[in-house]
Amino acid sequence: MSLHIALIAGSSQVDSQSAKVADYLGQRLRQLELCEQVTLLDLGRSPLPLWPGPDSRDAWGPYSATLRDADALVVVTPEWNGMACPAIKNLFVYASHKELAHKPALLVGVSAGLGGAYPLAELRASSYKNCRICYLPEQLIVRQVEGAFNAHGEPTAEERRLRARADWTLQVLAEYAGAMRPLRARIDIQAVPFANGM
Repeated sequence: MSLHIALIAGSSQVDSQSAKVADYLGQRLRQLELCEQVTLLDLGRSPLPLWPGPDSRDAWGPYSATLRDADALVVVTPEWNGMACPAIKNLFVYASHKELAHKPALLVGVSAGLGGAYPLAELRASSYKNCRICYLPEQLIVRQVEGAFNAHGEPTAEERRLRARADWTLQVLAEYAGAMRPLRARIDIQAVPFANGM
C-alpha cells in the first residue's frame, strides 16, 4: 500500500526503550510491506519545548509537516509513575485537527515492569478531543520492555507471541489507514466554527 505511517517515540529520554520499540515496529511495517514510507519522530532526540514558548512554532514545524503527511500513526508511550510522560502529553498540546483529524492511531504502552495500561487509558481519555485522532480499539502493551524486541538473543515463547500480536496490530492499522484515507477527503477539517472538540 502507498501509505505513510509515522511512529512517535513518546519518551523524553535519549535512547529510550520507547524509541527501541518504535524502531522495531517501524522495521516490521517495512518488512511486512504494509506501507511505502515510515517516519520515526523521537521526542527524546528531538524534544519539543514546553508549549507555549518562544521557540514553539519553529520546533513544531517539522513535526507538523510529518504528521500532516502521514496516513496513520503509532503512538508509543512509556509509563512513568502510572502516567503518560510529559513529552507525549506536550505533543498533543501542540497537535491540532490540521495534523491528526480522522487519522487512525495504534497506541503502544511501554513498561519496565508489568504495567503499561494506564498511559493508554489516559491518552484515550484526554488527547483526542481537539486533534480528532482516531485510536484503534486494538492496542499493544510491551511489558518488561528491556527484555523485548532486542536484536540479539533468541526470543522466548512469550515474546514470540508478543511479536505475532504486534504484526497483527500493525496489519489492522494499515487496513484502517487505507479505509480512512478517502474519508478524510470528504470531511472539511478546516471548518473554523468546529475547530475544537466538545
